[in-house]
Amino acid sequence: MNDKELVARHAAAMVTDGMSVGLGTGSTANCFIEELARRRAEEGLRVTAVASSTVSAIKARSLGLPLAALEHVDRLDLYVDGADEVAPDLALLKGRGYDLVREKILATAADAFIVLIDKSKLVGRIGERYPIPVEVMPFAWGLVKHHVEGLGGRGELRRNATGDGLVVTSHGSLVLDFAFDPDRTSAQSLNEALNASPGVVEHGIFLGLASVVLVAVDGVVEARRAWPASTA
Repeated sequence: MNDKELVARHAAAMVTDGMSVGLGTGSTANCFIEELARRRAEEGLRVTAVASSTVSAIKARSLGLPLAALEHVDRLDLYVDGADEVAPDLALLKGRGYDLVREKILATAADAFIVLIDKSKLVGRIGERYPIPVEVMPFAWGLVKHHVEGLGGRGELRRNATGDGLVVTSHGSLVLDFAFDPDRTSAQSLNEALNASPGVVEHGIFLGLASVVLVAVDGVVEARRAWPASTA
């Protein structure tokens, strides 16, 4: 069993009968969806799922998980998803898969947000390894780029895999990927500034949303809440 399967199985074991569960998107989330479907089939677990993307909805439906549309729910018991980076204060970076709007809605609506990672995703600060994605209204991308550059960011529009076009999110937005000087900015200040920026649909900083991070370390699952930041 690999690390993704290990944390996914651990998270699925936390689901109890009758829960409403938000399904994340990506390879780790797929492992969780598979394990949740196995529990439903083999144990008779009653669960209602809400998908964060068309991809996760198709995966869940193919495995027989009952799905509710996002517009038909007002809260969730759990939301389970991966992350691209996790900082010591449990600030997350998400959005390499660019389904930011639905993911943040589900993370905010859930009573508990469980994050599944391996130890390679642990960082000292958000933006250490990846740029911060900023989802923008297509007609406003130039204005937003100029504004965020004024906050200290350096960014460009994200191109598609072949490089001959631009990424368009499931929400119909474009994505600007920004790098920031860590000596001038913090996750909290960036979160507040981006939230207040006109034309920004959503961004990849998930601050104060994670309830617990399940991290696979050498074949063992560790449950982490807030842990001290490195002073190195």
